[in-house]
Amino acid sequence: YYMPIFRFYPETAFGGDFETEAIYRDPEVKCLIASGGLDICFDDPEAVMADSADGVVNGDTIDKGWAIWPLIPYSYDTSVDRPGAAPLPPNAQNWLGTDDTKRDVLARVIYGFRLSVLFTLIVTGVASLLGIFAGAIQGYFGGKLDLIFQRIIEIWGSTPQLYVIIILFAILPRSFWLLVGIMILFGWVSLVGLVRAEFLRARNLEYVRAAKALGVGNLTIMFRHMLPNAMVATLTFLPFIITGTIGTLAGLTFLGFGLPSSSPSLGELTLQAKQNLQAPWLAFTAFFAFAIMLSLLVFIFEGIRDAFDPRKTFQ
Repeated sequence: YYMPIFRFYPETAFGGDFETEAIYRDPEVKCLIASGGLDICFDDPEAVMADSADGVVNGDTIDKGWAIWPLIPYSYDTSVDRPGAAPLPPNAQNWLGTDDTKRDVLARVIYGFRLSVLFTLIVTGVASLLGIFAGAIQGYFGGKLDLIFQRIIEIWGSTPQLYVIIILFAILPRSFWLLVGIMILFGWVSLVGLVRAEFLRARNLEYVRAAKALGVGNLTIMFRHMLPNAMVATLTFLPFIITGTIGTLAGLTFLGFGLPSSSPSLGELTLQAKQNLQAPWLAFTAFFAFAIMLSLLVFIFEGIRDAFDPRKTFQ
């Protein structure tokens, strides 16, 4: 027996010539597994597999092998061997059909879901940390520092993000991390105003004055005493940032300025749905994938907001 999910098997383990990983969809490898390792699989694997169905090959009883495949035995870039012109409609082999290059749609949705969530969490997490820090500095100290920062943020916030992305991608090759960096570069300003307002309100409260009178340091007051009270409003705003980030990623990919075309993306699936109106399963799949993903993320972060709310009382 072989367990490739836990162990690497080279091609030589199945009678091949190379030490690279075996291609388990190769007819000869499938024949070797099904027939228990008969050498005649290298001559006519299809005929041997047909004969081995009843456990007998050339009059000899064989030890039949078997394989457990995942429910979706495709990667996001696997081309499906099905007759007909792509995109192909759903069937028992491809539950959501194929796209215009005969790649399994369900596999691309799953990989695209993972990629979108990973992209969103990285961008939202890093941009939120930068925005919270900048807003806390502005709101706590105020004065000229706040005035200078506000003018910088106003100028930076007015920069056209789409034009910057178009210019950069015209010079540099499109990549996941480049897009993450650009989104963080423009996304951190979204929380600055909210955190700044919370710190401006809280810096004159009694507990902050008492901490200053006791000689507590500014950073301790800001991030240990004031920030937890400001996090409720911040977490309330996070679901909107997340949905906006996912929408931006999908929109940029739809316009051709997002992830590389080979990457699994829901925006790329939406573009294919637009280009192949005769394949309605692509449009329905893209719509429901977006709806389910956005709903789940919003519900999750609403729960996180309730968990961090110090004023919420649980009976």
